[in-house]
Amino acid sequence: MKVGVIKVHLQVPGSRSLKEKRHAIRSLKDQLQSRFKVSVAEVDDQDMHQSCVIGVAFVASDGKNAQSRLQNLINFIEDYRNAVVVALDKEILHED
Repeated sequence: MKVGVIKVHLQVPGSRSLKEKRHAIRSLKDQLQSRFKVSVAEVDDQDMHQSCVIGVAFVASDGKNAQSRLQNLINFIEDYRNAVVVALDKEILHED
């Protein structure tokens, strides 16, 4: 069993309020959950109206599957038009 984890720091440049930021980020979270069947949460910068940090996690049966899913998620997040990726940390955790 492998667990993929991604932490993404995002800028939401068009956002003038927390409500606008949350709308843009909620859309991204919903798309990730429905398309990739992952867990997603806003984990930091909740009170900043132009930036946020989201965490994404999933379980995969093997390393090749985990690596492929990780790359597909990263590509999708980087292509999202309502936010800009500032930094991204990724990791695949292995069962002992």
